[in-house]
Amino acid sequence: MDLLAQDKKHELLVDRPIAVSAVFEDSGEIAGARDLVREFLTSVQAVHGLPVSRRAMDMVKLAVSELVTNARKFAPGPCLLTLQIKDGAVQVSVWDSSTTLPLLLPADPTRVGQHGLEIVMAVSQSFAIHREPVGKRIAISIVLADDPGGDAAGRQAM
Repeated sequence: MDLLAQDKKHELLVDRPIAVSAVFEDSGEIAGARDLVREFLTSVQAVHGLPVSRRAMDMVKLAVSELVTNARKFAPGPCLLTLQIKDGAVQVSVWDSSTTLPLLLPADPTRVGQHGLEIVMAVSQSFAIHREPVGKRIAISIVLADDPGGDAAGRQAM
């Protein structure tokens, strides 16, 4: 067997991104989005050996829940959720078909409701809204380990 060809085959597998995507078409599937996060991050830790802290698990589920809820509530049609591991963080992307950008309200503890994006921004390392040819995409990043340097203390049972 040609070892160079075999090495190239393995190299291609190693370079593949750790990612998952799913489409959500109704509000009843928001729990499914949280389940996808849990399953994906559990796999990231168990299969790929990357640290995923309890905090990261909880913050990603919370952020995804808020983003998918907003997409289902304010945009017609389905939304697309993508999770990808990059540089020790999970990159979360939620696309929906609405061209209307979300209104980012200032913090107001007396306001009832409409705190979703405020929460997402508070738990995220980065936050961006991108206009797409059709609709928009909200992208956030949340560090996987409690210690961004990758200390084993961030690796906890889920």
